[in-house]
Amino acid sequence: MTGPVTNTSKTPLLDSLHLPSDLRRLDVEQLPQVARELRAEMIDAVSVAGGHLGAGLGVVELTVALHYVFDTPADRLVWDVGHQSYPHKILTGRRDRIRTLRQGGGLSGFTRRAESEYDPFGAAHSSTSISAALGMSVARDLTGGDRSVIAVIGDGAMSAGMAYEAMNNAAAAGTRLIVILNDNDMSIARPVGAMSAYLSRLISSRSYRGFRHIAKQMARAFPKPFEEAARRAEEFARGFVTGGTLFEELGFYYIGPIDGHNLDHLMPVLRNVRDAKDERPILVHVVTRKGHGYPPAEASEDKYHGVTKFDVITGAMAKSSAKTPSYTKVFADALIAEAEADEKVVAITAAMPSGTGLNLFAERFPKRSFDVGIAEQHAVTFAAGLAAEGLKPFAAIYSTFLQRAYDQVVHDVAIQRLPVRFALDRAGLVGADGPTHAGAYDIAYLGCLPDFVLMAAADEAELMHMVATAAAIDDRPSALRYPRGEGIGMALPARGSVLQIGKGRVLKEGTAVALLSFGARLQECLKAAEELGARGLSTTVADARFAKPLDRDLLRRLAGEHEVLITIEEGSVGGFAAQVAQELATTGQFDAGLKFRPMVLPDRFIEHDRPERQYEEAGLDARAIVATALAALGRAEATAPARA
Repeated sequence: MTGPVTNTSKTPLLDSLHLPSDLRRLDVEQLPQVARELRAEMIDAVSVAGGHLGAGLGVVELTVALHYVFDTPADRLVWDVGHQSYPHKILTGRRDRIRTLRQGGGLSGFTRRAESEYDPFGAAHSSTSISAALGMSVARDLTGGDRSVIAVIGDGAMSAGMAYEAMNNAAAAGTRLIVILNDNDMSIARPVGAMSAYLSRLISSRSYRGFRHIAKQMARAFPKPFEEAARRAEEFARGFVTGGTLFEELGFYYIGPIDGHNLDHLMPVLRNVRDAKDERPILVHVVTRKGHGYPPAEASEDKYHGVTKFDVITGAMAKSSAKTPSYTKVFADALIAEAEADEKVVAITAAMPSGTGLNLFAERFPKRSFDVGIAEQHAVTFAAGLAAEGLKPFAAIYSTFLQRAYDQVVHDVAIQRLPVRFALDRAGLVGADGPTHAGAYDIAYLGCLPDFVLMAAADEAELMHMVATAAAIDDRPSALRYPRGEGIGMALPARGSVLQIGKGRVLKEGTAVALLSFGARLQECLKAAEELGARGLSTTVADARFAKPLDRDLLRRLAGEHEVLITIEEGSVGGFAAQVAQELATTGQFDAGLKFRPMVLPDRFIEHDRPERQYEEAGLDARAIVATALAALGRAEATAPARA
């Protein structure tokens, strides 16, 4: 005889759940166990795959409560900054793939419409959720639907003006919308407890809202000034108790703050707001803690925001095997060197101090470093104001995030020729973060602006020189772009040297094929030149350094002395190659039969994977460069890179 089978799983209840509909069949008393198991599963998954940890741990109970109370996916649940959505992914049919996060062919690290019907809106940048949810709410009203629409926004995302623009519009639209403010660092809320939970439950209840409606009807019997005074007195009194006066003034019915880790507090409030039929948006202020339930993450929120693989028991992360400093670190050191030599050098970041290296600058020059929050538009115009008064601002912003402030770049900087220096980290393809964070478009969107100096570093030493060059440019705006990851091991000077504006360099001389690189594909060009040389094709390799202004003398020589000219860049169509083609065409250099081939990122989004795999897929590695040259020359053995 055999004894009873014992379930040895550490997550027996979670194992029985595939979709939120399974979760909703449980008794409410079982939800704390679900939350514990969900937290354990997330920690284990991220320890294997790496990714964002702290934010997701902070919303475990909130995620469970939202999927239990609301009828997802019929009800729309919109997450802001999708890296807090890992628990959501586990509960919505993706647990079997959660250890493929951010890997080639695996799950995205953010919410994504193409991945699941439970992701009604993709979000990898910040502060978009309320706008998207409002659009969904209005669409529901116009089509006669009755679904709930919920936006979950973190207080970091509330530092961006777009969130307030959306809230202002939501109040004017007069539609039923629920916003959950995930306040994960207590920056807004006072300490919460039983009294706060009781008050939140009370003011979200149908009876309170009913009494409030009757009181409003009675107030209308009095003269208008008395009615208005009564309304404002009630709202300010409620705001004084709960801390929500700001949101009330923006037109939201405010509830909170409540403990986001206490399901007994969360559940009744969420049920109340679900059942509310008021034609007014509601904001539920939930206080959570980043990294909640995992002591290493609680003790170091910044360190465990995004992690590599780590040991679950100790929290120790896998150490990098890189033997060279990252481009981000080199930029920080170069900027510190410039600031030590010139007290006018200042630095601005938009909520990414460690991501851009400006945390190091801030340690050295705390009064000359400015983190403006997730507010790229403000960051650019703030930098313009600094430049207008004679300072030398460096705005260190990821290429993909600067897209959010393009009007300010054009109107507030370029037209006024203000010498703001843009340091564009994460240029090109970025690996695990995928297309939402790829710096694919800055060459095109900055290269079209008059009098804009645009540089790209081929290696870490060049980056140091370009920082020094940008610091010296004092009559117009400039930008320097550099990739994510480690350098190639170049010897670095103590301080960069100022480059001659608009002048490139030749690294290898040849006669048949010319490879003109703009940016960090230079090493691949050198590899390709060796391969072409082995095939009897003498190859020149040049580093353009500048997309604007172009080195016209270098271009003329490369075009005139070679049968084939190939440009290589880590950017989209319309970038460096477009600048080169325009120059060659207008100066008649195509007329003599030059074979010109631009190599750019393909006209599609490249999914997350290891960077080397991404560039192989994009057709921007040495093999693809060789194939392009051979195809241009009509060699039968050429295999042109895929460009689908």
